[in-house]
Amino acid sequence: MAKRKDKNEPNDQNEDNSEDNFGLPDLEYKPLETETTGQPESESVPEQKEETVRESYSYTPSQEEAKSNAPIIIAVVIGLVLIVGAFLIYQYVYKPKAEKEKKELAEKKRIEEQKRKDEEAARLAREQEEAERKRLEAEAAANAKPAVGTFETLTTRTGRYYVVIASAVDGDLVTDYAKKLSAKGTSSKIIPPFGKWKFYRLTIADFDSFTSAQASADSAKPEFGEGAWVIKY
Repeated sequence: MAKRKDKNEPNDQNEDNSEDNFGLPDLEYKPLETETTGQPESESVPEQKEETVRESYSYTPSQEEAKSNAPIIIAVVIGLVLIVGAFLIYQYVYKPKAEKEKKELAEKKRIEEQKRKDEEAARLAREQEEAERKRLEAEAAANAKPAVGTFETLTTRTGRYYVVIASAVDGDLVTDYAKKLSAKGTSSKIIPPFGKWKFYRLTIADFDSFTSAQASADSAKPEFGEGAWVIKY
């Protein structure tokens, strides 16, 4: 049967401690402080060399982050859509329309210029036709012959140049020729003999200068023959 331990019995541990202390009083132990830091020395632990470990990393945004970026993404998408839409409108709507308007304006200017040229050409043509008509009327009036021509016999010298188409010693022959011309509408004048010449001359025109008279004589030769010549009376 085990012996019951009395409370008043000393602790075996204390007995052991008293044996270790050799009956000396217990001392409070404090660790020595270091001279520099004042901290208790600690056992140095050899530093372990850190080893760098590279690991593959992939980031997956959380649902909240995705939601927070949604407005920015939507705004960017809308901006791109607007830019692309504006480009397409410019390229396929505005630009063709501008080119069409430019071509229509150029065509309108060309038509107006051509119309102006046509009007100018028509005006010049009308002026030329009017000038030609007046010229023909004047020429016809100059060449017009009266229904019955007149003839007369000059009595005094005038100093003018006459176109002679016939001459004869007999005045009656010249008068008869003048009557025939009068019936055809040609007026004439008879120059009586003067100076040393004894001839009557039948004339159809008179001028102030020899040059004009000679030109008239030359133009009369097809009708009156080579006998047309000029005399001053």
